[in-house]
Amino acid sequence: MNSAPWTVERYFAGAPNALELYRTVERMAAGVGPHETRVSKSQISFPRHRGYAYCWRPDLYVKSTVPLVLSLALPRNLGSPRFKQIVHPAAGIWMHHLELADGTQLDSEVLGWMREAYDSAG
Repeated sequence: MNSAPWTVERYFAGAPNALELYRTVERMAAGVGPHETRVSKSQISFPRHRGYAYCWRPDLYVKSTVPLVLSLALPRNLGSPRFKQIVHPAAGIWMHHLELADGTQLDSEVLGWMREAYDSAG
């Protein structure tokens, strides 16, 4: 069993399209404000006091052609049809799952949602 620590490069090994999308999300997150980056076997999270944004590869769990999903923890249901799924796992938290096929989806609207998630995680 490989006990090496999880890194961004290890997480995205063999998935260059997903890595490229992640790098765009990473730049957006850096512009939102200071936070940590935590890499695990299942996802990469951007916590402030609590996590506000998460990137994960659906192909690690199911047969999928979607390279990357960006999940945002928000204090309300945005109700946008852009999200593949919106779930309410806990009081005051709505998880919004955005499937990313290419970088054009990471626009000013998504940046606004990311800022709101960041602010609510403080």
